[in-house]
Amino acid sequence: MIYTFGYTNEIEWLEGVPVERLMENDIRWYWVDFECANQEEIKILSDRFHFNALAIEDCVERLERPKVDFYDTYYFFVLHALNPETMKPIELDLFVGSKYIISFHLSELPEINCIRRKISESVLAKEEGCNFIAYLIFDKIVDQYFPLAFQIEDTLNDVDIEINSQKIHDVIDQVFSIRTDLLVLRHTVNSMKELLYRILNSEHLENFRTNKQHFNDIYDHLLKLSDIVEINREVTSDIRDNYLSINSHRMNKIMTTLTIISSIFIPLTFIVGIYGMNFDYMPELRWRYGYFMILGVLAAVIISMVLWFIRKGWINKRK
Repeated sequence: MIYTFGYTNEIEWLEGVPVERLMENDIRWYWVDFECANQEEIKILSDRFHFNALAIEDCVERLERPKVDFYDTYYFFVLHALNPETMKPIELDLFVGSKYIISFHLSELPEINCIRRKISESVLAKEEGCNFIAYLIFDKIVDQYFPLAFQIEDTLNDVDIEINSQKIHDVIDQVFSIRTDLLVLRHTVNSMKELLYRILNSEHLENFRTNKQHFNDIYDHLLKLSDIVEINREVTSDIRDNYLSINSHRMNKIMTTLTIISSIFIPLTFIVGIYGMNFDYMPELRWRYGYFMILGVLAAVIISMVLWFIRKGWINKRK
């Protein structure tokens, strides 16, 4: 699907016109958006616009890292949007020339849909032209990172609140799932931050200097997002370490209890084992009160060992 927009020298707004109409001399600037383009539509990039073959290959072949390439008459940008459901990056490619902007994406992007609606109603966007449209696209892509970051933060807070009522495996699975999402967001934000830094400091991007203040604002947003991601990563590490420490302490208490019980029953088992051999010449077996004597010995062993464990501090008397 191809969406076309144009603005003429006579201040006439064009929408949905053929690409050929946008090439005429009375056009001040135009935007062509390729959404889920088929092979015939992809050919327009080379046949009609004569873009570099390597740039076109980057559009259709693989997921590229956010970047900017400089060509003689245009700039080629690669941006990353994020799918809010899967947290997978979606590539958005921009060709920006002096009087045109060409966007290309292999899947539908709500951000681009929003920009298409916005420029139809915005006098400022029509007057400013394609560099301002590029800024709007950058800004909308970055703004959509914030709901994802806040959603991850809310999920992390829920895990932290309910940590004592959950099983260790559930908590660890949730924490690592959150860390995976944070890793994707971190990679995307940092890559976009590097791209914005290059835009702001490159001598080649003179056409963007008129909107430098706007791009500075986007860069500040990315810095804030980067801080949010890093703070949440530290929180996940703290939750993971604290929860593992708590469960390690619980396991130590359980092992201590089992060790105490085993230690008590070892001498009892030894005594009972001796008198379970049933030899004929064991005098205690024929005593009238031998059974009660053995029970008393067993009780004395238990009491003496428990007192000794308490003295050593292995058993907390308050519990």
